[in-house]
Amino acid sequence: MELKQLREKSADELKAHLVELHKESFALRMQKATGQLAKTHEARRVRREIARVNTLLGQKK
Repeated sequence: MELKQLREKSADELKAHLVELHKESFALRMQKATGQLAKTHEARRVRREIARVNTLLGQKK
C-alpha cells in the first residue's frame, strides 16, 4: 500500500492493518523456513510497510 493511502487511514485502521501485516510476515517467515518462499522480495516489502505504519501511528499520537 502506498504512503498516501496509509496517511488517509485513521489510527484504528492503521492498527488493524498492522495486525494483518504481522500475520503476513509470519506466514512468509514460515514459507522461507520450509523452503517454499518463491518471491523473496515480499518479506522485505512487508517489513518496510510495518515500519511505515509504525511511523504513521507515532505521528498521529
